[in-house]
Amino acid sequence: MGSAAGARAVNTRAGRERQPGSTRGGPAGARGGPANTRGGSTGARGAAGTRGAAPKQDRSRATRQRLLESAVTCLAEHGWSGSTVTVVAEHAGVSRGAAQHHFPTREDLFTAAVEYVAEERSRALRELPAPAGTRAVVEALVALYTGPLFRAALHLWVAASNEPQLGPRVTDLEARMGRETHRMAVDLLGVDERRPGVRETVQGLLDMARGLGLANLLTDDSARRERVVAQWARLLEDSLRD
Repeated sequence: MGSAAGARAVNTRAGRERQPGSTRGGPAGARGGPANTRGGSTGARGAAGTRGAAPKQDRSRATRQRLLESAVTCLAEHGWSGSTVTVVAEHAGVSRGAAQHHFPTREDLFTAAVEYVAEERSRALRELPAPAGTRAVVEALVALYTGPLFRAALHLWVAASNEPQLGPRVTDLEARMGRETHRMAVDLLGVDERRPGVRETVQGLLDMARGLGLANLLTDDSARRERVVAQWARLLEDSLRD
């Protein structure tokens, strides 16, 4: 009987010793669970990183856009010599380092600005409403040559005459702009270029508008410009409607 009692005591102690082991086994499994949870957190962080990349790219595009807009504004206000990368960056509200991240050199910045100006001028052409009457057409076309985009383009012309890197790009884009503007003028006036003299008359209108833009560069020429526009509208009525 003493032996049986001793055996029961041993078994009881062994059971007690096994219970902590089972408890440890449980937490070990539990620890495996948090490991999986951490794995899930890593996946969540990866997804969050993917989502975070889009806003970062949006900010980068917005910064680049501000720099291009500021380059155009600075050209119109300060000319080529006054439009340094530092001046443009300050106008855009970004650091010089951020500006150079997008455009490492001044030439890179203003080469991109040339393309931006051309795109904006093309967009302005495409968005012109259909004017009612010849005078409204003349006014709309003259407005294209007397606004800030054309003023910036003029400064780019001057810069391109002295900057070999800008010259070919400005020449190509201006040729394209000339063709687009001429085609738009023909459409707005509703005339047929196959008729003798029509092409030359439309080109004369655009040359006149460009000249008014040049005159407006130094002084406010709006009063004289209004009289010239009225006279050109009458001349176009007479020559294109015959």
